[in-house]
Amino acid sequence: MESPTRLVILHRDDDLVAVDKPSGMAVHRGWARDGVPALQVLRDQLGRHVYPVHRLDRATSGVLLFALSGESARQVQVQLEAHEVGKRYLALCRGCDPALVRVDHPLAREEDGEPRPAVTDFKLLGRFERYGLYEARPLTGRRHQIRRHLKHASHPIIGDTKYGKGEHNRIFRQRFGFHRLALHASEMRLRHPRSGEPLQVQAPLPPELARLLSELGLSAETTSSSTAAPPVRDR
Repeated sequence: MESPTRLVILHRDDDLVAVDKPSGMAVHRGWARDGVPALQVLRDQLGRHVYPVHRLDRATSGVLLFALSGESARQVQVQLEAHEVGKRYLALCRGCDPALVRVDHPLAREEDGEPRPAVTDFKLLGRFERYGLYEARPLTGRRHQIRRHLKHASHPIIGDTKYGKGEHNRIFRQRFGFHRLALHASEMRLRHPRSGEPLQVQAPLPPELARLLSELGLSAETTSSSTAAPPVRDR
């Protein structure tokens, strides 16, 4: 993927800036072997230092938040560590079970590491043949949590080359010309680090994912949040 020279800014104030990260772009150097990372692109775009405050997989698109000072980054990190930041994702999976509403399955960072509590809530938004579009709301922040939880639930995400199924990835490449991970970070909700007021940032569906959902009969309207619920906490 050729890295863009500018990122779409979804929100900016004196303390925070949120961008719409494209699929295929790493957050910072060291998470990928090629391409200019989002951290560097945004730094050059704004002409100032920026501080990444959370993770977003290279293959995942959507809301990516940066702080504009070390103190703002610290305050957002406190919310993240307390599981007070609400995140909403959209995932297209092999499988369409309306009974899949929560996965409570511990995850280890490394294969031989100690599993730590991990919980994700799911909601089936629509289906096409044997595939389902899910809303995913992680209640904890483990590495690759949504992808690993959906694999655990036998609902691998389309386009996932690490945790998915090659045969279904090939079907979507050949049938629909879809060549990326079908996972999008559509929304983030938190308290503003300076004012304490609620802040909600949303990222529209990227064109390639919007086009796919349209072909499957799943319009963008069916994937929007109906309410701005308060940030989630551990349960």
